Amino acid sequence: MPQDTDRNPAEPGLFALAAAASLSSSQHSTAPVFDCQSCGACCSYSAEWPRFSTEEDAQLDRIPEKYVAANLSGMRCEGVRCSALSGEIGKSTACGIYEVRPDVCRACMPGDDDCLMARRAHGLPTS
Repeated sequence: MPQDTDRNPAEPGLFALAAAASLSSSQHSTAPVFDCQSCGACCSYSAEWPRFSTEEDAQLDRIPEKYVAANLSGMRCEGVRCSALSGEIGKSTACGIYEVRPDVCRACMPGDDDCLMARRAHGLPTS
């Protein structure tokens, strides 16, 4: 699965523009592309979602302790919302640990099935 490691969170919309530009005229994509900084639904979908699974210890050591669940299984959540998320869902959001976010966060890509499921749960458009 592609990783979203090169996206600069300070430049909203660039990922969507780059994704659209990378499609040649012979390629067709049915998945919509969304700007994560105007969404945040995946970071506020389920307290069970932001779980650590494939990270190495060195990766996990970079995540500030205040954002890690007490049982060390994943990100600490306030209800279903990841504690590292700031802003208002569907309007303007940001990840407080974007550069060191866990693999599960990197795997959720704008417009993929997980993204659309989270957007539907928040009543956000999916197309």
